[in-house]
Amino acid sequence: MRLLDSNIIIYATDPENEWLRIWLEAEPFAISQISQIEVLGYHQITSEEITDLQEFIYSSNVIPVTDEAPKKAIALRQQRRMSLADSILAATALQNDWELVSRNVDDFKWIAELKLVNPFDLRA
Repeated sequence: MRLLDSNIIIYATDPENEWLRIWLEAEPFAISQISQIEVLGYHQITSEEITDLQEFIYSSNVIPVTDEAPKKAIALRQQRRMSLADSILAATALQNDWELVSRNVDDFKWIAELKLVNPFDLRA
C-alpha cells in the first residue's frame, strides 16, 4: 500500500500528469485525513481546483488518523524539526509498513526505516 503526500494529490489532479495517475493506479494507495485537510483547506484554492481535488480524494481510500499515529509523530518531531502534517504522514506509513509517496523526499529521507518514493524520479 502507498500513502500519498499532499503534493502528490495536487500533482495527480493536474491534467498534464496523466502518467502519475496511471502510476498510482498500478498499486493500492490511501490518503490520510491529514492530507485531505491540508489540500482542501488551502486558503488560495480556486473553485475549479477544489472540484478536481475533491473528486480525486473522495474517490480514493481516505483513512483516519489512528490513536497510535500521534505517539510516533511526537517521537519524530522530537528528533528533528518537521511539520505536523509530515510527521503524521510518516508515522502512519511507518505504523502500517506502507510506502510514502512524495515529491518532497528531502523532508523525510532522514527517517531510515521509512519506505519513500518520488514517482517523478522514476519517470523516464
